[in-house]
Amino acid sequence: MRTDTGQAFRLEDYRPTDYLIPEVDLSFRLDPDETLATAKLTVERRDGVAAGTPLVLDGDGLTLKELLVDGTPVADAAFEATPDKLTLMAPPEGKRFELTIVTRLTPAKNSTLMGLYVSNGVYTTQCEAEGFRRITYFFDRPDVLSSYRVRIEARKAEAPLLLSNGNPADSGDLDGGWHYAVWNDPFPKPSYLFALVAGDLGSVHDTFTTASGRNVKLGIYVEHGKEPLATYAMDALKRSMRWDEERFGREYDLDVFNIVAVSDFNMGAMENKGLNVFNDKYVLADPETATDVDYANIEAIIAHEYFHNWTGNRITCRDWFQLCLKEGLTVYRDHEFSADQRSRPVKRISEVRTLKALQFPEDQGPLSHPVRPRRYREINNFYTATVYEKGSEVVRMIHTMLGEENFRAGMDLYFDRHDGQAVTIEDFLRCFEEASGKDLDQFALWYHQAGTPNVSVKTQYDADAKEFTLELEQSVPPTPSESRKKALHIPLAFGLVGPNGQDMAYDSVEGADVENSVIQLKERKQTLRFTGVSSRPVLSINRGFSAPIALHHETAKEDRFFLARHDSDLFSRWQALNTLFLESLIDASSRIRGGREPEFDAMLLDYPAEIAADETLEEAYRALALTLPAEADIAREIGENIDPDAVHRAREALRTAIAREAEKSFADVYHALKDEGAFSPDAASAGRRALRNILLDYLVAGAGEPDRAERQFAAATNMTERAAALNVLAHQFPTSEAAGKALADFETRYKGNALVLDKWFMIQATIPGPETVERVRSLMAHPTFSTTNPNRLRSLIGAFANSNQTGFHRADGEGYDLLADTVLQVDGHNPQVAARLAVAFRSWRSMEKARQEKARKALVRISSEEKLSRDVRDIVERTLG
Repeated sequence: MRTDTGQAFRLEDYRPTDYLIPEVDLSFRLDPDETLATAKLTVERRDGVAAGTPLVLDGDGLTLKELLVDGTPVADAAFEATPDKLTLMAPPEGKRFELTIVTRLTPAKNSTLMGLYVSNGVYTTQCEAEGFRRITYFFDRPDVLSSYRVRIEARKAEAPLLLSNGNPADSGDLDGGWHYAVWNDPFPKPSYLFALVAGDLGSVHDTFTTASGRNVKLGIYVEHGKEPLATYAMDALKRSMRWDEERFGREYDLDVFNIVAVSDFNMGAMENKGLNVFNDKYVLADPETATDVDYANIEAIIAHEYFHNWTGNRITCRDWFQLCLKEGLTVYRDHEFSADQRSRPVKRISEVRTLKALQFPEDQGPLSHPVRPRRYREINNFYTATVYEKGSEVVRMIHTMLGEENFRAGMDLYFDRHDGQAVTIEDFLRCFEEASGKDLDQFALWYHQAGTPNVSVKTQYDADAKEFTLELEQSVPPTPSESRKKALHIPLAFGLVGPNGQDMAYDSVEGADVENSVIQLKERKQTLRFTGVSSRPVLSINRGFSAPIALHHETAKEDRFFLARHDSDLFSRWQALNTLFLESLIDASSRIRGGREPEFDAMLLDYPAEIAADETLEEAYRALALTLPAEADIAREIGENIDPDAVHRAREALRTAIAREAEKSFADVYHALKDEGAFSPDAASAGRRALRNILLDYLVAGAGEPDRAERQFAAATNMTERAAALNVLAHQFPTSEAAGKALADFETRYKGNALVLDKWFMIQATIPGPETVERVRSLMAHPTFSTTNPNRLRSLIGAFANSNQTGFHRADGEGYDLLADTVLQVDGHNPQVAARLAVAFRSWRSMEKARQEKARKALVRISSEEKLSRDVRDIVERTLG
């Protein structure tokens, strides 16, 4: 399974291992410079495999110290060991034997943050996807399931806390100031779920009583002094455990559940069985240091990793091509949890915005791939928005098509049938087919076929016949290595909205299967005829974003405004208004490029005042409705020959025009929303702050003066208000004295808090305009900036490249050069993070010609580096095409 440079792994080449490893006994003698890891593996030859077949195990940079079979040292001629592979030439002919492997590790020098490493004095592991092979030689693949017993030895003064997967089995003191702990995980798991944490940490503890009455001990471990910041995470964990019991019937299975927060982590978090390891960004929070977005993210990611206990751990993937089976499914589950905890329409809008911002560009560019990829060179590069977000949307479509009862029956069957197994997409879909009696063969194409489907819509109403005709046509643009596409099964939720804003009844429909107000589009072209429609309706289609498609609906502006005001589906109301904004912004951008002034429809400028003051809508919804499409969203819809400067000017012009038209209404609502009480992170309170902050942005833009933002910054009693005011000052008046003073005050106030300083870096990295390139280079020299900390890299370089259209795409190419320099620098010590930074180049071909050429040169410069990692080379070569 080794993914060497240039080697492609294909789904069709999958075959099981010749041997199983049902039991693993691991012992660690921890030392930052020389850790000894002893793995005693119970190895079992599969039925049908010839005796004496060589045993070949994966490694990655390993140093072998000792090798024994059934307690006897193996002769040098009987095995071959390289840093990346161990081959036992002629294993014992019996069915089972014990293989003991002793390796030497240097965790203090492991800057990749994969395998076993030291972060701020804490020993930590990260084994997904292929990090376990950096600890010992093993079948480092998800279809080899083993029960683990782990013994950890460490100096007690250095590491009083010793944690691993499963339940604690034993502990005690040893000579010389050392001590030990033994952990036993009775549930077979793949090696990517192994975890070890050892160090000196503070903690918060609680308990949870399961539905069957079992008492589970909960622990969250953080740096000393930060224990109060973990209370919200603990609350989110308990709510997640209860929700999974009630919604999916899934009860926790171990006696303990532990979470550890570390500051150096390549990912957001990791779902290791019973011992989740988190980036501390997604655990630590209080009103002074965390925004409402931080609280929501903590809630969602705590839930996501906990939900993996069943969708990913108890049932795992047969191979990495099935990654969406754990990630997409678990994203769907955490989305549903957040929707139940907060606001379903607000959550749905946020999900779709994320999908369109991250996954749609992936589908439209050189990195496009199916939800289940068919080939890869480096699996780390397939932890993508397609696998996670689109994978979630595919599960959501199954729920939409089958309904709640059949969906739950299918999930129950999946859990019952496949518990303790490593499975495939086909296994998953088969459970829903059997539970519902539905044929999902055509629907399965969503897993196998890359690209975002386009669905065009035309309507006609015959008043005399009282007949409404709906024409639908689907197509999927060509994607890399896949030019011809098959018709998909697309579920389209819809309503025929009448003059009173209510959905209209009809007598019958022909031309497609329609059930529970969902059209099942299965052909390339389908025409539906609705009879008995009393008056001309306005079509509301793809309600709730029932399918992840690009919808092209030929309709009048007046109909869009009507839906924006009256559609009973709140997502569709938002979608109608957002489409109006997008169409106006694309036109304005074109005018600016042509040397003309932008023009905006009077209805579009009037309506935001209505939204702001509409108390029938929750505040969080109003905040989203008033948020203009981001510059990247506008660029994505333009599609080609993009001028980011024109897009920026168009958006600024529309924001200012709305602000001036709605100034009084916005000001009245802004003042009415002032929070006088104690801070609460609940959804309603967060919604009020969100609306107030978007109104602040408008009001300051309309006035052209920073005063109001200065006052909010000075008076803020929580990070949500303070960071929002700082963002307005820095983005609208970047060279002003007011912005400079606020940035300096913020830095001084939080100079000892790394997570808050990440916000400070990010706000400056996303300041629009070409000058930000120099600002970012200057910030890279800041005393607290380090390319070895993934959070700091993402907050400055990642934010600049992914969220600053005018800076990153600067006309002279300096933004591209900045990213290329950073990718090459980071690649030397952390290829995984470097590759993820390089993904920002994915849309380079959509820029206008001069920028395209400068981006291409930057990519070629990266690819020309002789010692480039396979992670980065894979991304860059696919991006160049």
